Amino acid sequence: MTSSDRRAFLRRASVAAAVPAAAGLLGLPRAASAAADDLPDYAPVPAGALGPAVNESGYFVDRVRGNLYWVTDGFYQSMFLTTTEGVVVVDAPPTIGRNLLRAIEEVTRARRRPSRVTHLVYSHSHADHIGAASIFGSGVTRVAHAETKRLLKAARDGNRPLPTVTFDDRHELRVGGERLVLSHHGPNHSPDNIFIQVPSAATLMVVDVIFPGWVPFKNLAESQDVPAWIAAHDTVLATSWSTLIGGHLGRLGTRSDVTLQRDYMRDLSASTRATIGKLDTTPFFTEYGPTGNAWAVFRSYLDAAAEQAAAPVIAKYSRLLAGADVFTTSNAAALVNSARIDQGILGPFGIHP
Repeated sequence: MTSSDRRAFLRRASVAAAVPAAAGLLGLPRAASAAADDLPDYAPVPAGALGPAVNESGYFVDRVRGNLYWVTDGFYQSMFLTTTEGVVVVDAPPTIGRNLLRAIEEVTRARRRPSRVTHLVYSHSHADHIGAASIFGSGVTRVAHAETKRLLKAARDGNRPLPTVTFDDRHELRVGGERLVLSHHGPNHSPDNIFIQVPSAATLMVVDVIFPGWVPFKNLAESQDVPAWIAAHDTVLATSWSTLIGGHLGRLGTRSDVTLQRDYMRDLSASTRATIGKLDTTPFFTEYGPTGNAWAVFRSYLDAAAEQAAAPVIAKYSRLLAGADVFTTSNAAALVNSARIDQGILGPFGIHP
């Protein structure tokens, strides 16, 4: 797909669905698209989960408060702070890509402020959030957690240049009369994921933890430390802010969004523990035990546990959170494994008498 084809595809998708189409964003050839008849049906997306429509170029940019702005393509989010000395950007998702440059130019031209990006902050090392960092060139100060630098050194990815300034626990970035407070509260989604506060805008950016209006992405956002990721909900609520930028999807977040997702996680965790305590493994051992297929025993048990744990939570949250029927089962699967491995809730695979 050429660049012009891709832009046209995104324009059509934004008109039809108010968000860019995933196939276009990923640059997939048209032949790779599945036939509509082969795709499953899902519950309607609650209206409150949707964000604003993107423009013809495939992005939306708006002021958060003061000199802080946010950009989204409907799937990913970035933010930038305009100052008297230049622009501070937080994250550079590839799906937004050079539209981030267009958004910055649009805002700074209208406000008659410097458009040069002086600083780029990495929320964490993952390529889906900073994989377009190279578009800002070499004259940018790149700020990140020390662990982010270690991980990026190992990745050797030219699209994610190494940070030039790192910190361990807390760092204040002051540029052109504005201030960003960067802090690390231990691992959550990743070992290096940080909190980014803009006090003048009463805004907190924490990526891949809270998904405003939606259930978390598959497998609890593919988080590397599930207990710490769950605990991060309380840390987010204990932090001072009015507006949340979660890094994903099409709208900003509120404190009630965090509370609702925490309730979802509490209900899913409780359902998972109850399921582990009562699910009978006899059918799985009866079917696969005689064949010696130990992995089939485990898979059938784990799949059944995830489906059973997810069922009541899907029923409760389908009208409250978008995608409850899409990812709750995989989120329950992540919790089943975390319960066994991290918490020692082993159910039928406990200490042999």
